Amino acid sequence: MKRLTIVLLAFLQTVMTASLTAAETRHYQRNAERSTAFMRVFGNAQPPYGFVRFCETQPQHCSSPSREATRFHASPARLSELDDVNRMVNTTIEPLTDLDLYGVTEHWTMPVDRGDCEDYALLKRKMLIDRGWPASALLMTVVRDEKGDGHAVLTARTAQGDFILDNKITDVRIWTRTPYEFVMRQSYLNPRVWVSLDPLQAPGPSNLAGVNQDQ
Repeated sequence: MKRLTIVLLAFLQTVMTASLTAAETRHYQRNAERSTAFMRVFGNAQPPYGFVRFCETQPQHCSSPSREATRFHASPARLSELDDVNRMVNTTIEPLTDLDLYGVTEHWTMPVDRGDCEDYALLKRKMLIDRGWPASALLMTVVRDEKGDGHAVLTARTAQGDFILDNKITDVRIWTRTPYEFVMRQSYLNPRVWVSLDPLQAPGPSNLAGVNQDQ
């Protein structure tokens, strides 16, 4: 009887596992990678098209930093700068899609008073570099937001953890405390190279949030 019970339990477990949807399986596998304050990389990724064009027109923002592998040790004052810059840019720049601004689905640029999610992140990166942050610690990052749409944020890679600066969220958060699925980001060794953050190596979204997906 005891042996029969064990067999039945094993069978039920197999059935339950098989009944998991692909989305649920991906959810469990991704959550397993979010157990630490530091992102894990899963190979190279194809850079977003808008980023490639941005580097062609504004190469000064895509120059290679020093190949220093050590994480930036941010003091409390430095970490406070992340919050200051995030709030400043979020309140200064008016959100507007690339399609509304430029008539194209994806256009990365340094904003003046209006911009899309990637423009917010680019400006925050520049402002922090101007304040003395190393470029290797400030990495453009692509995620899927709570709606499953592509979205760009800035990752601050520090010895204390990977923090996210986001135009949708006022406060700066450790990456595991965001509602996003992380797809890819810049390499800290070379800003023109992108790496995958997806443990399943899923292809990244072709367009970012607020973009007409039909074009």
